[in-house]
Amino acid sequence: MFAAIGIFALLGYLIGSVNFAVLVAKKHGVDILKEGSGNPGATNVKRVLGKGPGNLVFALDALKGFVGAGLPTLVGYVIASQGFALVIPGDAFVHGVAGFVGTLLGHCFSCFLKFKGGKGVASTIGGLLVLLPVPILIGAAVWGLVFTLSRYVSLASIALGVSLPLSCWLLPLFTKLTFGQPEFWFAAAIAAFNVWTHRSNIGRLLAGTENRFVKQA
Repeated sequence: MFAAIGIFALLGYLIGSVNFAVLVAKKHGVDILKEGSGNPGATNVKRVLGKGPGNLVFALDALKGFVGAGLPTLVGYVIASQGFALVIPGDAFVHGVAGFVGTLLGHCFSCFLKFKGGKGVASTIGGLLVLLPVPILIGAAVWGLVFTLSRYVSLASIALGVSLPLSCWLLPLFTKLTFGQPEFWFAAAIAAFNVWTHRSNIGRLLAGTENRFVKQA
């Protein structure tokens, strides 16, 4: 079981370490690490290069998270397609979490960027579409509402993260959905990690110096 977890985490890390913000910006002749905020993420690409490149990076980063979390299913499908049966010891959710966490760490601390990276919001959304689809859809709605009202991407992203464990806790009280302790604590860990990666933004928000997102023409 632990060997499988390690393998999926390592594969996820390598997938996550591929930074699409750097690659897309480079195609436009821009070093995104030296422009705007210097953060190699979708938001900075959108600020520097516009909506099209920014949305492309967001979609690719989300795809990274989706693939990382879905690695156990993907590996099993590929092997089964060759006529072999694959039985991976342990819980499928745990393996998916391992792949997802590896992907998120790779995105935020890329081995190809001297362990620098983005904040992982898009990759989190993509991974949680596999692992916690209903809570992340609620979180996306929360993100949209907070962003529309505030125009702060960072504040909306923090609100999305915090909404995840709240959804896992509250949904079973009002719906037929159920979430076990692993799902709840996983969501809580993601929320805590999300807040930690936005710690500098929180400081600027409290100081009133955080930049609002300005729509480009």
